[in-house]
Amino acid sequence: MENIIKVVQLVVGISVLFVWIFRFDNIIKEFKQFGLSDLMRSFVGASKIALATLLIAGVWYPSFVQIPSILMGIFMISAQYFHFQAHNPFIRRVPSLVFLILCAFIAYTTINQ
Repeated sequence: MENIIKVVQLVVGISVLFVWIFRFDNIIKEFKQFGLSDLMRSFVGASKIALATLLIAGVWYPSFVQIPSILMGIFMISAQYFHFQAHNPFIRRVPSLVFLILCAFIAYTTINQ
């Protein structure tokens, strides 16, 4: 089970980093669609990059994992909310929903260890 948690941490961490670094043009479009400011986008981006880095570092330092997984999950709940408010189709909500489930899995397993 420990190896599965580490793999999930890496999947979430690397995926979030990839989206916020290499697909930033999509992030800009989404935040404009949601009516959120550039300052909010910068705050969310910096926070998600920091949390993703902690999830990756948590492979070697497990004490880093619990709080970042919970906070990342909160960001994914927020993403679900804004996609819903923007009336986006379900397919556009799937990535944040999957990451929400993965973050909940990480948080649950680290709480019960």
